[in-house]
Amino acid sequence: MTQHKPAITQRIAPEITPTVEELEAQERRLVFQHFTHDDAWALGSLLVELARESQAPVAIDIRRAGQQLFHAALPGSTPDNDAWIDRKRRVVERFGAASYLVGTRFRAKGSTFEDSSRLDPDEYAAHGGSFPIRVEGVGVIGTVTVSGLPQLQDHRFVVAALEQFLEE
Repeated sequence: MTQHKPAITQRIAPEITPTVEELEAQERRLVFQHFTHDDAWALGSLLVELARESQAPVAIDIRRAGQQLFHAALPGSTPDNDAWIDRKRRVVERFGAASYLVGTRFRAKGSTFEDSSRLDPDEYAAHGGSFPIRVEGVGVIGTVTVSGLPQLQDHRFVVAALEQFLEE
């Protein structure tokens, strides 16, 4: 008998802003042994299931080596969420770190990504919700991105799903 876990929004920690060190620890911990098309489908399906449980109005995107392997838009999401996905994903691809971590690093230095990165804000957004798919011994090979919730919740939604996926 499988144990029913509470909805994702109930499992996400309170709105305490994580430190750079805590965010970096997440990235060190959430590493795959491999990441195939089937893994993308299973992870994407888990994200959809968790979003439906919570009635989260999100869009979900998973990519590997520039190829979109999974995309879903749940009720309440809009085309704007797809634009946010692209902007957050580009940050992960450029910096090799979670979009929320990148923004947090700039804030920790007393600045903002928008003011200091010299990147076009129409193309890049260091807001929470995009996380690197890192394979042990290889490095970052893709991204998993969610858009539709406030940025810290988007980040925590992805992290909670990755934790569950990698436990199984």
